[in-house]
Amino acid sequence: MLRAVRRHSSATEELQIIAPSKLAIENVSKSFQSASGIVLALDRVSLNVAEALADGKPVTGPGRERLVMFQEPALFPWLDVFGNVLFGLKLKPNLTNKDRRDVAKYYLELVGLSRFEHANIHELSGGMKQRVSLARALAPNPRVLLMDEPFAALDALTREQLYGDIQKIWKARRKTIVFVTHNVREAACLGDRVLLFSPHPGRIQEEFTVDLPRPRDINSVDLAAHATQITKALKSVGKTETIAAK
Repeated sequence: MLRAVRRHSSATEELQIIAPSKLAIENVSKSFQSASGIVLALDRVSLNVAEALADGKPVTGPGRERLVMFQEPALFPWLDVFGNVLFGLKLKPNLTNKDRRDVAKYYLELVGLSRFEHANIHELSGGMKQRVSLARALAPNPRVLLMDEPFAALDALTREQLYGDIQKIWKARRKTIVFVTHNVREAACLGDRVLLFSPHPGRIQEEFTVDLPRPRDINSVDLAAHATQITKALKSVGKTETIAAK
């Protein structure tokens, strides 16, 4: 007689560093209907992130391997800090309750919020809320983390603190991160590759490599030189778009 055996993962396995994922995008276009007609948002965008070998599986929908961190924290106000980080882990199979709690505690410590695990969401500052959101996104151990302007609504001092935090976390967990921003210095500080998009429709206009050592200081002279180069190209794209509009 053959019996099915359910495999359980341990907290140790969950906290192992997974090789960064390769992300491949080929000829992606996106349009939507507006009151004035069809708007083309993306036009034949192709991109390869080649930190590691690809598994060759096409992405056809949402999955646990890819998680998103939004501009707003989007935390659950009826749960405390620990409950928010634990939420995604409850949906992950093959973990015991103890394993889930151990993983949640690890990531709260990683983002510097161990002392606030039982705090209510309304008691947190904007920066602390974003740290909880980051811990929640990292806890299920995704291979790709998609970050959509997560620091845009924060004050300058808090943003600079989080720039250092995200670099430390990246060094500890080695995730593939795709970071969307309108802040040129932020892009140069956090990114190894910076892709410049044109507006209406979005096309990759130029790519820049930032080969500065980490951790990077957003106020450093070397980083400013990279930011200046990107800004010049950005202004050039804006002029081209203005001429095309005329």
